[in-house]
Amino acid sequence: MKKILVITHQASSETGLVGQILQAEGCWLDIRCPATGVSLPDHLDAHDGVVIFGGPMSANDDTTLPFIRDELNWIPLVLEAQKPFLGICLGAQMLARVLGAKVAPHPDDWREIGYATIQPMPHQANPLAGLTHVYHWHKEGFELPQDAVLLATGDHFANQAFRYGSSTYGLQFHPEITQSMIDRWTTEAADQLDFPGAQPRECQFQAHDHHGVSVATWLQQFLPQWLSPSLPDQ
Repeated sequence: MKKILVITHQASSETGLVGQILQAEGCWLDIRCPATGVSLPDHLDAHDGVVIFGGPMSANDDTTLPFIRDELNWIPLVLEAQKPFLGICLGAQMLARVLGAKVAPHPDDWREIGYATIQPMPHQANPLAGLTHVYHWHKEGFELPQDAVLLATGDHFANQAFRYGSSTYGLQFHPEITQSMIDRWTTEAADQLDFPGAQPRECQFQAHDHHGVSVATWLQQFLPQWLSPSLPDQ
């Protein structure tokens, strides 16, 4: 049984479809939330992969939120161990920062909240090929790190997904989203829906009904490939 270290950023955070699929694949999830004082391991000998999820804070909050600085300091340990790493939204932005790239808000204060299109790059064996509509909830984006491979781009935030090495991925979007998570996020953070770029709550539910199955199908294919040590370095 593979053991996956999962990092969340709120006590109420959910692993959604990512957690469901990993568990269905026989993985055991070691879920830790540094924001609540839970420590991270000083080595990864007992873990087979790492997922860092999103959160309402910024990857640039390392001067005001000690756990963000702790995670930024810790991510190189994962890279050095060459364990599969998946950063989602905030997790991808922290990965980008660790790799020397800038994370910043959209210059027009634009949000991507709700379903939006992405365009997978025409790389051979791009694992995002065919994935066109995904769920977002963010106001910041990341530059493409040096030596990273851009896997998908978008209209308002150009860099939507990248791979670094063979099994380190950063995704700006939220493939883990479920209908119940959309319900909770749009309820608890309803004020964010007033910003430019945010879709109305009902539009998000309608889009999820239309696109959720295809994202789940993609995720069921992607996660086993991500965990596979034989994944080629394109």
